[in-house]
Amino acid sequence: MIGFEGEQVGVVRTRDALKRAIREGRDLVEISGNAKPPVCKIVDYGKYKYEQRKQIKNAKKNATVVKVKEVKYHANTEEHDYQTKLRHAVKFLDAGNRVKCSLYFRGRENAHNELGFDLFNRVIEDLKEHGYAEQKPKLNGKNLSMLISPHKAN
Repeated sequence: MIGFEGEQVGVVRTRDALKRAIREGRDLVEISGNAKPPVCKIVDYGKYKYEQRKQIKNAKKNATVVKVKEVKYHANTEEHDYQTKLRHAVKFLDAGNRVKCSLYFRGRENAHNELGFDLFNRVIEDLKEHGYAEQKPKLNGKNLSMLISPHKAN
């Protein structure tokens, strides 16, 4: 048991700990129920719950949310369009987001899916300064997709 001031009281029977908490006008809260013996603390329960909510709120505030942005290509993407999509991918990666590159083969393009793999290998090569291929190009039916993640900030 831990007292109200944070001092170690020692191993105490539950009945005695509860009596002590009532005598002090506080609550007995189980902090770690899996420990042998379980750890309890004498606290003001309302203040305890308030501090827990505050910690959770601060953890959410400081958490970084990584989004997945998508850049769509075609098998016959021209150079200017390729450079524009590449600039968008660089901007997304520099912002800390992951980039999903996708390519949909239409009609007879599916017979030449190596063009899509060549395009995606070129994308990986051009983006290697900003990120790495977390998921290599993968063909699912008529869709070719891959995932690029930003490099870890040092």
